[in-house]
Amino acid sequence: MNTKLHEAFQQHFLIGAAVNPRTIKLQRELLAYHFNSVTAENEMKFERVHPSEHEYTFDAADQLMAFAKSNGMGVRGHTLVWHNQTSPWMFTNEDGSTVDRDTLLARLKAHIETVVSRYKGEIYAWDVVNEAVSDSGEELLRPSKWLDIIGEDFIAKAFEYAHAADPNALLFYNDYNESDPSKREKIYTLVKSLLDQGVPIHGIGLQAHWSLYHPNIDEIREAIERYASLGVKLHITELDVSVFRHDDRRTDVVAPTEEMLALQAERYKQFFQVFKDYSEHIASVTFWGAADDYTWLDGFPVRDRKNWPFLFDTAHQPKQSYWNVLEVARS
Repeated sequence: MNTKLHEAFQQHFLIGAAVNPRTIKLQRELLAYHFNSVTAENEMKFERVHPSEHEYTFDAADQLMAFAKSNGMGVRGHTLVWHNQTSPWMFTNEDGSTVDRDTLLARLKAHIETVVSRYKGEIYAWDVVNEAVSDSGEELLRPSKWLDIIGEDFIAKAFEYAHAADPNALLFYNDYNESDPSKREKIYTLVKSLLDQGVPIHGIGLQAHWSLYHPNIDEIREAIERYASLGVKLHITELDVSVFRHDDRRTDVVAPTEEMLALQAERYKQFFQVFKDYSEHIASVTFWGAADDYTWLDGFPVRDRKNWPFLFDTAHQPKQSYWNVLEVARS
């Protein structure tokens, strides 16, 4: 049998995968063998668990929790506050008008209390606020209904509510493009301001949706060092390595080329060497999936195009990327 990934890195960090009700069936053996942490890909997001004001639907989330428990896995919660996938009723009154600040805060508090309390003691970390920082321009925060209605302190309030619901859970701010120098500084500024206010935030989640070509290793190292300087924990939360550049719109690639697989294997080796080098700060590395038969990158950003971003192929067999990552663990 091949070496279990989570055992190879047991002295360094947890090894996680994003899962959904389909993959815990189709990839059950692979997940149970190689991973010791899971994250719900979508099943704990607002619109899935709280579709209407007085209705909570936890069936799918509970399935994932049961899967994790039966396999001795930890669980990261994802996510409590996001500008996407939030049920529209949250922001409106019955007559369709926009709710006021106090109403939205009360609804947010009730949502977080209900969801976090349900899994209290079973989820070791939550992505409390997801992707609130602006990608470009001078503004710190991206436009959102949370920001428009509540104001900038919606972030602090979310962390306070989550901490009250489960004082032992680690609470994270989670974002992508986290290694881009300009966005890195915005994320740093936001988290520093929360810490300065005494907000109960414990870490930063680096999504790590990377590719064969971007970002460069120096930028990743600089981001990790910058965030770690705040004294917070770091988790790699949504790792995948696309075989395409972001602006590559080809639709004629039906299988990864040898060059793609070789470059991907080298990139994974570099990434895990960095993670290992900074394992005093990085406590968890989670892939945004497990094997190439299923990935959110299929059809994104190019419709109907397949991608192959993981260590295991469509048949759940190890790729050269897996062997390169294992080499890092053993070095």
